[in-house]
Amino acid sequence: MPKPDPVSAKKEEKRKTRKWVLTVFLATIFISGLISLTSDEIMKRSNTVVAFVILLLIVSIGIIFDIIGMAVASADEKPFHSMASRKVAGAQECIMLLRNAERVSSICNDVVGDICGVVSGAASATIAARILSSFQFSWPDIVTLVMSSLVAALTVGGKAVGKGFAVNSCTSIVFLAGRVIYAVRHITDISFWKKKKK
Repeated sequence: MPKPDPVSAKKEEKRKTRKWVLTVFLATIFISGLISLTSDEIMKRSNTVVAFVILLLIVSIGIIFDIIGMAVASADEKPFHSMASRKVAGAQECIMLLRNAERVSSICNDVVGDICGVVSGAASATIAARILSSFQFSWPDIVTLVMSSLVAALTVGGKAVGKGFAVNSCTSIVFLAGRVIYAVRHITDISFWKKKKK
């Protein structure tokens, strides 16, 4: 059996990395635009309370994906191999998550996390503007500062709590994520990873 050429392998790895970076870049633009447009349209048609609930939802999504990213980076494959041998639903998806841990963490922590951060900042500005127009505050800077500080505190505090939970319960979190992917794959027939050629 011929040995793999290290130069060709390095070139192939660089090509895959460039492709991955481009994919993440384009996906971020699309997802960010879609979420921003959707949240803006909903907020325009909502009162202040509903707008605040939407803001909390966006912050929560960022925290949840941060937890998943941390759990995938911390979990061990062994328990899922045992589950896969018993044909437990979602076990194979868990193994694929862990084998692609770097990319999964990048998507969860960087792509989704940063998008939620940007969108929640825009949403907090919208709510601040609505509060100012509704209640006619004379100190607009204070209202804007309070809203941005609140969003930052919720995001940072939630992620701090979530990281500890992710490390301590990484197996359960990865298994839950695997079950969700398994369910989505069977309902929509979408494959999240390309099957490797034998």
